[in-house]
Amino acid sequence: MTGILDRLERGGWIDRARDPSDRRGVLIQAARGRGAEVLRLYLVDSGMNAAMDQICADYDDEELQLLADFLHRTAAAARAGAGKLTAP
Repeated sequence: MTGILDRLERGGWIDRARDPSDRRGVLIQAARGRGAEVLRLYLVDSGMNAAMDQICADYDDEELQLLADFLHRTAAAARAGAGKLTAP
């Protein structure tokens, strides 16, 4: 993992900083000012938007509502689970 983070940092994709609450910890965050470039790489240049549009076109509105509900509920469950892991 350290090697991957080193490469991302050298490439200007992430910033690392010491965790002020734990001297052994390191905080990782996306580099400022690279958001538009990331969106372009993953959504525009990769054709992901067109592929997602095609996938969604195969579902009717009711099915899309069901899928959206499922995704919202699983994301909420993941946030709740993560919150329990970080709670004191």
